[in-house]
Amino acid sequence: MTNNDILRRVRYIFDFNDEQMITLFSLADLDVSRASVSDWLKKEENDGFEVLDDRTLAVFLNGLIIEKRGRKDGPQPEPEERINNNIIFRKIKIALDLKAEDILELLQSVDCTISKHELSAFFRKTGHKHFRACNNQILRNFLKAIQLRERPGSPWDES
Repeated sequence: MTNNDILRRVRYIFDFNDEQMITLFSLADLDVSRASVSDWLKKEENDGFEVLDDRTLAVFLNGLIIEKRGRKDGPQPEPEERINNNIIFRKIKIALDLKAEDILELLQSVDCTISKHELSAFFRKTGHKHFRACNNQILRNFLKAIQLRERPGSPWDES
């Protein structure tokens, strides 16, 4: 999944409009224009499509955490320069204040079964002996489950 896919899916899941998207970026101290947001949300084959870089997606997800959970005391976390599915998964988990049992239940709702041990391996530090990379299918199923919870009856777009 590309960063642009993640941005489009999160926008759809929570039904954010352009202003809300801009606000999420600004909550994490990045000013973006409506035109930039629009270009990031376009499909790859459309004119004006712009690739969303890792750092900018990390800023957006940090803004989502602040929006859903509130700003934490002290200095705000710096956005990662490089992100992967594990980091995206963890940031959405934090934003929605999900516990392991909640995630397993969500995944089960879309016929994706993993063990609690497999799940915890996604949230370990890279290099830990039990770390496991989160593949696209797991992340896709997680986002699909959240969508079904947040917007029941909405169609799922596999693109």
